[in-house]
Amino acid sequence: MAAEAPCEAAVPPGGPCGRCSAAPGKWVRLNVGGTCFLTTRQTLCRDPKSFLFRLCQADPDLDSDKDETGAYLIDRDPTYFGPVLNYLRHGKLVINKDLAEEGVLEEAEFYNITSLIKLVKDKIRERDSKISQVPVKHVYRVLQCQEEELTQMVSTMSDGWKFEQLVSIGSSYNYGNEDQAEFLCVVSKELHNTPYGTTSEPSEKAKSEDEETDYDMNDSD
Repeated sequence: MAAEAPCEAAVPPGGPCGRCSAAPGKWVRLNVGGTCFLTTRQTLCRDPKSFLFRLCQADPDLDSDKDETGAYLIDRDPTYFGPVLNYLRHGKLVINKDLAEEGVLEEAEFYNITSLIKLVKDKIRERDSKISQVPVKHVYRVLQCQEEELTQMVSTMSDGWKFEQLVSIGSSYNYGNEDQAEFLCVVSKELHNTPYGTTSEPSEKAKSEDEETDYDMNDSD
């Protein structure tokens, strides 16, 4: 029944917005950020403590201007007003996937709709809880190095790499009169969650040695 459309797109030259026109009394016109919303006075009065209730009661303490069609002017984002108005219509919180819950919360707080504020906060907590329960993933690297390089390699690791295990693989060659021991050093790094999946860039230090043999193994903890 109620319609939403940009007021400027629907206004005929020299005339009022056809979609915004309504008989006084039951129907109320709102111009939110340049977009016209047509709804009932009963819908706007669901929460007696809200800004919209006061607007419908012509609260003298509420400075409310109107456009040329008689619609109340509200300088807010119309995209996020949609979920707020729909909640007042049917009592359910419905947020499109392309909208952020925080944006709806901002509008709910502006209009002072207490029950909607609680619902959106609960939804945000539920969303954040699911994100925190995602298993942490790691990438492992196995680096081959000589004994004389070991201390420097471990002490200079950076970019989130962490030492995990050291495995001796014996002496592979003779340097002068001394045998040089070789080791495999296992290091790991957490893969961080991003909007496009889990990603991690290898450490430049881990890639710098020509003598290293390394490989990646993905592991879910």
